[in-house]
Formats: sequence, C-alpha cells, structure tokens
Amino acid sequence: MCLFQFTARRLVSQAHCGLKASSSKKQKFCLEMARPSSNMADFREVFAKAKHIAIITGAGVSAESGVPTFRGAGGFWRKWQAQELATPGAFARNPSRVWEFYHYRREVMLSKHPNPAHIAIAECEKRLSKQGRSVVVITQNIDELHRKAGTKHLLEIHGSLFKTRCTSCGNVAANYKSPICPALAGKGAPDPDTEDATIPVEDLPQCEEDGCNGLLRPHVVWFGEALDPGVLTAVEKELDICDLCLVVGTSSVVYPAAMFAPQVSARGVPVAEFNMEPTPATNRFRFHFPGPCGTTLPPALARHETEIIS
Repeated sequence: MCLFQFTARRLVSQAHCGLKASSSKKQKFCLEMARPSSNMADFREVFAKAKHIAIITGAGVSAESGVPTFRGAGGFWRKWQAQELATPGAFARNPSRVWEFYHYRREVMLSKHPNPAHIAIAECEKRLSKQGRSVVVITQNIDELHRKAGTKHLLEIHGSLFKTRCTSCGNVAANYKSPICPALAGKGAPDPDTEDATIPVEDLPQCEEDGCNGLLRPHVVWFGEALDPGVLTAVEKELDICDLCLVVGTSSVVYPAAMFAPQVSARGVPVAEFNMEPTPATNRFRFHFPGPCGTTLPPALARHETEIIS
C-alpha cells in the first residue's frame, strides 16, 4: 500500500468531514521550504508535459459564481451556521428545518452558472483527452457547477445538492425538482426573522422506490460523517498516478481533503495552488498564483504552443 493510501485511510478512520487541522498539523504545513514560484511561464512548461492532471477544487471556485459559502463572518442562514444544520443530529431533531436550508441552497444554485474557472477546467479536460492525456476534478463542492460546465471526469467527495439518499432503503438518486416537494414551495428564506415552516415529516421529500416512501435526506457528507470509501478509493488512484496537481480555491484546512495535495507534493509531483491568498499548505507547493481563480486559471490551462491538436 502506498504512503498516500496508508495516511488517507488512517485519517479517515480517525477524522470526519469538516474536521480542521490541529495547530500542530498547521505548524507542520508551515515549515520553511523554498518559496513557491508565481512564474506562469515555468508552470506552463510543466503543464505542457503532464499526462495525468489532478485538479482539487474548493469553495473559492464557486464563490466567483455568487454561491454563498456559509463560512466565516456573516455565513448564517437565519440564526444558524452551516455546521449547526449540516449534521445527522440536526436532521434527526428537525428534518423540516434542515430541508428548508437545503431547499434554499438548491433553489439558489439553479440560478447560478459556471464562471471562467469552471469553464477553463472543462475545456482543458476535453482538449487534452484528444491528446491521450487525462484531467480529473476532485471537488469539495456540492453545487454541480463543474458538471454544468461540462467536466466529465468528476469526483464529488462531499456529495451533491442535487442527489438524495433514502434514510430507509439507502437508495441514492439524482433529483433536480424545483421545488423538491410541494410543501417546500416558497420556503427556506434565509432572513433571521423568518419562522420555521415546521413541515410534517410525511410531507417532506419521500423515497419513490416501490413500496418504500422513506424520508429522503440530501446526499451530502455532513459534519461528523466519513467520506464515501468508494469515492475515497477513486481519489487515491487518481492522485497516485497524477504527474501534475492543481489546488484551486480551497483553504487547505478541512480534512481529509487538506492532505491530498501535500501528499502528492511529498512524492515529488509539481503542485500549483490558485487561491486568493496563501494557505497553510502553500509553502509545500512548487507554484502559487494569487488572485481570483476565474482570472488566473484560464491562461494557465489554455492551449500550450507545443500541443498537437488532431
């Protein structure tokens, strides 16, 4: 078993989605190393030679499409932050409130569109596939904007707003209904003065599998839940073979995703970070390009002069 697989499985067995690095781990990330380069020409030379490119994306990519992150100051829905609602306990106590929160997020996302960063990634994947090269997107985002932009090889490690899972039979299904059920129509307003709808459980989204009718939940990884082992295995395989890794719009503090790129870098693979500001992992990477991803990423992934297009 490779070093990445060993470390990943050990961390996932100990930690869950949403767990942030301890201060000691942050200190390890910040060990003095060679200052990362911001030379785009040098990055482009590495990019031109890469055969298997892994792109790890976070909330910073979607923020440029106007997607609310519910993180940091002001990141509230009504009186609550996401970590107070996105938990199994919150859903067990008040499924109506949690579904209002996710209904609001689904409706917001139906009005959002991919930005230049999403499009650049999708176009790069399509172009390089014709050259026998591969691009995989490993995203922490649940908004499906990568999919909407046209990305095909996509691993959504935290699930999707537009999938549901039955709490009775476990069936997972895509669901793009608007509203997702009649009782949620017009509900979910984020204003702090809005009162809970208090929708009866039987009127919340129900499983449509024959004879089930179980209560549905969003198919996302909540705080306190482990990542899907099948998805994690797929991520491990991609990171084991990649010869270039991009980290785009992620803070590199939420485990286990925060360890992916540093592990790749540790085996000598070039890693390029595209983010508004440095992160705890920045000094472990070869490249760092500050600024909005929608501005920095398109020229980075554009056709290189040495590429042969058939």
